[in-house]
Amino acid sequence: QVQLEESGGGLVQAGGSLRLSCAVSGTMFSIKIMGWHRQAPGKQRELVATITSDDITNYATSVKGRFSISRDNAKNTVYLEMNSLKPEDTAVYYCNANLKYYSTNLDLWTQGTLVTVSS
Repeated sequence: QVQLEESGGGLVQAGGSLRLSCAVSGTMFSIKIMGWHRQAPGKQRELVATITSDDITNYATSVKGRFSISRDNAKNTVYLEMNSLKPEDTAVYYCNANLKYYSTNLDLWTQGTLVTVSS
């Protein structure tokens, strides 16, 4: 069995920083791509950043230069470092992992963590 668990989030003032973590636990899996998405109140879920098994990263235009996604392969963990946070970054942030478990492709999501940026 493979599980995905995220941590981090909370309340921060505009201009501040937060770090989100997302760890994959279990055995017999290989990660293809992991990423973060977010959903603000009244808006659709949107991609924030992704990182592949080859460390190729992709960012939403709105967060480029402020957010950084990285991974620790030994811990099967992905991090999202969020700097220069703005009130418009307020949203529920979801971690997503696309991986192979034995011969099955899995697409896992966390329940989300709330990030609130006050002005």
